[in-house]
Amino acid sequence: MMKVKMIEKRQNGVCLFELQNDEIKVITSNLGCHILSVFTKDRDGNYGDVVLGYQDVEDCHKDDKFLGCIIGRVANRIANGEFQLNGKTYKLAVNSGPNTLHGGINGFNQKIFNYEILEDGIRFIYLSPDMEEGFPGSLCLKIVYRLSGNELKMEYEAMTDQDTLINIANHSYFNLSAKDSKIYDHQLMIKSDQIACADENGLPTGEFLDVENTPFDFKSFHEIGERIHDDDEQLRFVGGYDHCFMLKDEKDHAVLYDKESGRKLTITTTLPCMQLYAGNFLAGGSDGKFGKPYENRDGVALEPQFLPNSMNIEKKPRVILRKGEEYEAVTTYRFETE
Repeated sequence: MMKVKMIEKRQNGVCLFELQNDEIKVITSNLGCHILSVFTKDRDGNYGDVVLGYQDVEDCHKDDKFLGCIIGRVANRIANGEFQLNGKTYKLAVNSGPNTLHGGINGFNQKIFNYEILEDGIRFIYLSPDMEEGFPGSLCLKIVYRLSGNELKMEYEAMTDQDTLINIANHSYFNLSAKDSKIYDHQLMIKSDQIACADENGLPTGEFLDVENTPFDFKSFHEIGERIHDDDEQLRFVGGYDHCFMLKDEKDHAVLYDKESGRKLTITTTLPCMQLYAGNFLAGGSDGKFGKPYENRDGVALEPQFLPNSMNIEKKPRVILRKGEEYEAVTTYRFETE
């Protein structure tokens, strides 16, 4: 049976919601559309929380690890905190080395969204004003989290009154063991033949690398920890995996599997890329669900999105949203056991 309900409303406008059916229970908030918990079954039928998060939703206000939130207006990095659109240069806040990261100082992860409770999920709505964080145009963004059987579906829609940029992603970190443990033993498959090369600041440079015979070849299952410490320039630059994989035009774009619990997560998306981030710099944040700060490699983020730094790489940047056009994207997370 499907149930959607508000479970808490605070004076500052932050609300918590519970979405539940016979297979999955999700706790979310209108603060940055944070996914606070996802409870799924292991092979013995026991439920466990498979995403990282904080003990108190208010800790999301000081979250610099982006645990479970929606990131935008533009996810990932923009070189030197600026871009050109229609012959005009726009300056953005620099918050990650020399670059802009995840929408700037106060991106969508820090906004209070309006909401509509649906029969099978919840719709979050936010109107981003013209020039918020330096981006042109008033942008109306709608995010729907929807449950169907063993699937959590995320649906993104946006429209603008001026040409602007958009690259929406959810930044959930997964640990399918549902324990206070590392993700080294998680097995991962990504349907991708190429990654976008990154520099020392994690910024895609415009060069691409064929993954064959490299630590980035996840065309078949490999444990995340199997090659993460290899002597490879791309791994050294960002302290492990933090790279954009160019997805093949297929279904089931990525599969994450934990042999101990039997949990398997399959991700399918309409977006062309997926950022793999192995939690290389998770340490040092607020207390997590286990009452202590998370450590590096406690979770892995798999973030479907457009190519990061697209404005400086692609001849026809897909991150441009024109006035009168509609941005739409769907990502589905399917939870199973083996």
